[in-house]
Amino acid sequence: MEHGTDKTGPARDDMMKRQLRGQLTAERSLRTSEEYELQPAGEDQPVAAWSPESTFRGGTPSGMTEQDVGLRSELAQHLGRSLYPADKNTIIEILRRNNAPDRLVGMAERLPAHERFANVQSIAEAVGIHTEHHRA
Repeated sequence: MEHGTDKTGPARDDMMKRQLRGQLTAERSLRTSEEYELQPAGEDQPVAAWSPESTFRGGTPSGMTEQDVGLRSELAQHLGRSLYPADKNTIIEILRRNNAPDRLVGMAERLPAHERFANVQSIAEAVGIHTEHHRA
């Protein structure tokens, strides 16, 4: 087989590249900018705060305050998921090991001594953090 007898040579390759580039450009220009605009949250989604200083609205479960949600979340972050079921001493030990704030350790010290807790929800309820109301 001789060199240069391919069905497509360099000139034909260049022509095919230009055609393909033109088709891709045409397809891009047909798309509207609406495809790329952010859409508003659905009705079931909380309204987003515009800045960290603004007031938080939505997303707080019924029966809980923003502070309750924050405390329970903070407890969960410092405890992790792998310790359950856990007793009071284990919870305090894990909080200290994970450098939890003193107020969380203080809350854990108020837990009943001989009870085992299945999850962060049961710990929150035992220390007096309000939890969400469940539907019947």
